[in-house]
Amino acid sequence: MVQKNILVSILIANYNNSQHIKQCIESLNSQTYKNLEIIFFDDNSSDKSLDIIKKFTKVKIIENKIQTKFGSLNQINAFKKAFEISKGDLIFLLDSDDYFEKEKIGKVVDYFDNNKQAKIVFDCPFIVRDNDIYAERAKDKFLKTYWPYIHPTSCISIKKDCFNEVLNLISYEDYTDVWSDLRICLFSKYILKDFHILNENLTFYRKSSSNVSSKFKKFSKNWWKRRKQAHQFFKKFSEDNGLYFNKNFDFLITKIICKFL
Repeated sequence: MVQKNILVSILIANYNNSQHIKQCIESLNSQTYKNLEIIFFDDNSSDKSLDIIKKFTKVKIIENKIQTKFGSLNQINAFKKAFEISKGDLIFLLDSDDYFEKEKIGKVVDYFDNNKQAKIVFDCPFIVRDNDIYAERAKDKFLKTYWPYIHPTSCISIKKDCFNEVLNLISYEDYTDVWSDLRICLFSKYILKDFHILNENLTFYRKSSSNVSSKFKKFSKNWWKRRKQAHQFFKKFSEDNGLYFNKNFDFLITKIICKFL
C-alpha cells in the first residue's frame, strides 16, 4: 500500500528541450501518486523552454545563467541546485526530454516502503526513438566490466538522506563524458553494495539524433574514448573510496584500442 504521506521531489534538468517539456510535465501531473513537488532547473536555454515551463503554475523554477561547456557537469549541477531547495523524502531524477508512466511514482514509493534497506532504486526504460517505443530490461553484458547494465538517469530514484553522499562522491569534474547514470550506478554497486532494480518499465527514455547519446554510437571512436574515460573514472573513484581496483580484460582492451584511435 502506497504511503501517501511521503513527499516526493522530482528534479528536472533542462537545456533547450522546449519541444518535450509539455509531455514531461503532463506525465507528472497525471501521476496516480499526488504528494509530489516538481523542481525544474533550466540551464540557460536559448529556446522557448522558460516560456513553456512558466505556464505550469505548480512547478518551482530555477533559472541558471552560467554553465560549463560540458553537459555531464551541467546535469550534475542542475540536480545539486534543485536538490538544495527540495523538501521531499524521496528524490526522482528526470531529464526534460523523458517522461514517466502514470503509475511510476506510486510503484517506486511502494518499493521503497516494502524494502526498507533500499536507498537507490532503478526502474527500467521504454526506449522512445522517433515514432517507435519499445521496452528494455536490464541484461547481462557480453563484455564483462565493472558496471552492470546502466539504467538511464531518469530511471533513478534516491532517498533524500542518501543523495548528499551520492553527490559528494560522484562529482569529479575531470571526466566530462561520464554522466550521472554511470556515476550513480557505481556508487550503488560499490559503496552501498546494494543494487535494487524494480523490474518494470516505468520511464520513457528518449533517444534521437539530437541528444548526447547519438554521438556515442557503439564501437565508434567516441564510444571507445568515452569507455576509456569511464574506466579512468572508476579507477579514481576506487582509489578515493578505498576499493580494490583490478585492471580487468575490458579495461585493458579499451586502453589498447584507444591507442590506435
